[in-house]
Amino acid sequence: MRIESHVQVNAAGEDAVPLLEAESGLSKQRIKFAMSQGAVWLTRGRGTTRCRRAKRALRPGDELHLYYDEAILAEQPPEPTLVADVGGYSVWDKPRGMRSQGSKWGDHCTVVRWAERHLEPRRPGFTVHRLDRAASGLILVAHSKTMARDLSRLLRMRRIEKRYAVTVNGDFSSQPDPLRIEQPLDGKRAVSEVLLQSVAKDGNRSMLDVRIETGRKHQIRRHLADLGFPVAGDRLYGSGEADGVDLQLTAYLLAFLCPVTGETVEYRIDG
Repeated sequence: MRIESHVQVNAAGEDAVPLLEAESGLSKQRIKFAMSQGAVWLTRGRGTTRCRRAKRALRPGDELHLYYDEAILAEQPPEPTLVADVGGYSVWDKPRGMRSQGSKWGDHCTVVRWAERHLEPRRPGFTVHRLDRAASGLILVAHSKTMARDLSRLLRMRRIEKRYAVTVNGDFSSQPDPLRIEQPLDGKRAVSEVLLQSVAKDGNRSMLDVRIETGRKHQIRRHLADLGFPVAGDRLYGSGEADGVDLQLTAYLLAFLCPVTGETVEYRIDG
């Protein structure tokens, strides 16, 4: 069941839940649950933010938005592993199936929301960069707008090194080693550098180390698939249905100058 409702607030003192209940036909309990999962939004002036508190004070002229999708709200996110908590930001090992960012239909299955709910002391979370839902590995979560800005600036300036352990279908030894792929994606510059690590004895799989200079959507998956070596388990760009495995792409290393300590840090997990 999917319901989308929009309600104008006409008088001071009105409550969000009764207004959305009357408009959507959903019960108060379901609306409160949707709020907790990030599926209710409040527009005030030019800004729109998630509305999580049922008793949030409303003003005349506000507008409430409910995006209720039963299937999305019922999702149970897999648990990420905390790698480091630096205060201003945290580093997580995101499992396959967990989202990097939410949508208008909710954010409860994201690593950012998980950090907000489970870190002590409690802090807000902000998305810095993304990792495909089907991929696993290291991801940064900022805990202030200032830190999000500082880390995002490092990304734009290409001062955050990101490395990925990738298994592809086929014998990659036929390619130059190292291989620099500079094929534009969606009309934008995209650069991936690939190092061959090993080839399976039967030649059906190759293990690669990939470093990216840019962060285009599905960049590694698209670059390798276009080259004729789709990532194993890729159901979008390869033959993942026949592989019988999950997407074999793990972000195993992040290295950068820490905005908190001023020192170079390196976070690594087994690829």
